[in-house]
Amino acid sequence: MSDPIRFYFQGQIQQVDDVAPTRTLLQHLREDRHCTGTKEGCAEGDCGACTVVVGEMKNGQLELQSVNSCIQFMPALDGKAVFTVEDLQQADGKLHPVQQALVECHGSQCGFCTPGFAMSLWSLYLKKEGQDKPACRKEVDETLSGNLCRCTGYRPIIDAARRMSELPAAQFDRAAVIAGLQGLQRGEMFTYEADGQSFFAPRTLQQLAEIRAAQPKATILAGSTDVGLWVTKQMRELGNIIYVREVDELKQIRTVDGKMEIGAAVSLNDAYGAICRHYPDELTEMWQRFASQPIRNTGTLGGSVANGSPIGDSAPWMIALGAEIVLRSVQGQRVLLLESFYLDYMKKDMQPGEFVEAVRIPLPKAGQHFRTYKLAKRYDQDISAVCAAFAVTLDGGIVRDAHIAFGGMAATSRRAPKAEAALNGQVWDESTLKNAMALLAEDYTPLTDMRASAAYRMQTAQNLLRRFWLETRTDAPLKLQAVNVFAPAATVTA
Repeated sequence: MSDPIRFYFQGQIQQVDDVAPTRTLLQHLREDRHCTGTKEGCAEGDCGACTVVVGEMKNGQLELQSVNSCIQFMPALDGKAVFTVEDLQQADGKLHPVQQALVECHGSQCGFCTPGFAMSLWSLYLKKEGQDKPACRKEVDETLSGNLCRCTGYRPIIDAARRMSELPAAQFDRAAVIAGLQGLQRGEMFTYEADGQSFFAPRTLQQLAEIRAAQPKATILAGSTDVGLWVTKQMRELGNIIYVREVDELKQIRTVDGKMEIGAAVSLNDAYGAICRHYPDELTEMWQRFASQPIRNTGTLGGSVANGSPIGDSAPWMIALGAEIVLRSVQGQRVLLLESFYLDYMKKDMQPGEFVEAVRIPLPKAGQHFRTYKLAKRYDQDISAVCAAFAVTLDGGIVRDAHIAFGGMAATSRRAPKAEAALNGQVWDESTLKNAMALLAEDYTPLTDMRASAAYRMQTAQNLLRRFWLETRTDAPLKLQAVNVFAPAATVTA
């Protein structure tokens, strides 16, 4: 039996039961609700013109986050609140401080991207509500990392982000939203059907395993940051959908046998936030430069791993650390090294009826040196040309247990066995380094594509190994302020 989609919108509970399960929130807002303030730019979660704010109840509290409405499917909004640029106008008809600041600082020219900027800034405004200090430049930059503007050069928009906290405050009625959402929470699994397609949102791990066993060909959906593009860009038919973000067991972060276990439904922001408490210098910048704020709000680390993109930025550092993936089915758990999970391009060691339950990431150990580096043409929100991760344990200047992993160098993110063998048991000196650098050419055969040439990828992969050695060598270590490199490809030289 199908349930209607219910969500809080414009102060009321809305109910929808006649849209396809893959209809996006952006389509519903513009075409069904005629709320045309929200714009469509790229339809793939890159430009931010479609940014809205979604609220949901977590541990009894209202959590509000910016998301890309162009890749969010309508049934995933069940039980949540949706806010668009139309919600910003105050009850007395005045502009919200975010809007007023954009006007005063000339933060809009053609205006097409402005609603998205306004909603991202509104999410920051609400985050800073009740705090004495206004947002700093770093917070502003992170907030706007998912919004692109072709006109202003961003400086006036950043000025507006500062100005909005100086204007008379606007009140947000959290109590009304919480009251509305409390009446929408479901105790049982949500099932929605339309256009011959079913959407299942199980609430327990057992329910998920049973549905997956009964629907082995159904599409697993978490944050929709990859799957959404299958629909909006590739025009694929997904068939039935199993949504995992309502499974409580998949939202947990815990420590198991010296490893941090991160459930498959934990958002990228929460996952990176947890692991960066253990690897603050090594992974914090990777976290901040991994996609954009709206993508990190909705995407999951488990989904990124399950998708298995050869240019994904999470797999290399997890492989270098020796991370494990936990698979689940009605038969129980199966645990394997993440490096063994990837068999070939977009081909994984996953049996029918299995799904990703969690990833387990080893915590720091004595003597281990770990770094990760990203090379891309754009500083923010860009896919890597090369992503590298290195982890070695030094014992009296001798290399033990070297792990080298690259993304963008092969059909999958994978290790460099010949280069690793050249390091293990050897003195961590330049002679050893040069030998390992040369062997990278035997470990990988990179491709040439729009992001980089094969020659560039190989040269920079070798250079990154050298940089790692310069930062960690025992005789005269090079101290660098930023461990992770996110630089335009052209700035990296031999």
